[in-house]
Amino acid sequence: MFDEIMEKFEGSPSQQAVIRLLLERGFSVNDDGRVVSGGIEIPNTGIAREIDVDRRVVDSTTDAILEDPELRRIFQNISQVPSLMDLAPVLDLTVLSIAVDDAEREGIVSQVTGTLADNGISIRQTISEDPEFTDEPRLYLVTDENLSGTVITDLRALEFVRKIEIQ
Repeated sequence: MFDEIMEKFEGSPSQQAVIRLLLERGFSVNDDGRVVSGGIEIPNTGIAREIDVDRRVVDSTTDAILEDPELRRIFQNISQVPSLMDLAPVLDLTVLSIAVDDAEREGIVSQVTGTLADNGISIRQTISEDPEFTDEPRLYLVTDENLSGTVITDLRALEFVRKIEIQ
């Protein structure tokens, strides 16, 4: 789905940057063509400044979204999920990031969470990026505990794991 959305803006890297930001942040577009998070309007100038494009690029992107029935349905229904990842250092939590060979493979989340459970690690939050909406989706897990070498070895032994990062 991500590739299909980006193809609709293939002639404009600036509009693609707007789309990428909207998807990454879970921002939606209301009937008036304004970017919102829940009911809070986000000024187009702020969005433009964030990704270093002209405000008119944001305007034209939201207009294009509203004119396309499929994009309209997506961007009027997307929402943001609160994440503990940025708070992890403040709350003394551990963030585990896992990149896999094939993000559409079945059982990834259950095998990773099962491995943590088998090692007595409780999970505070799990975020699985959708392979339809991001180029290189990752699985993020936030735990209360530091991960031992044994746990990391067990996770690394899962055949689909390509890369592990701990923050």
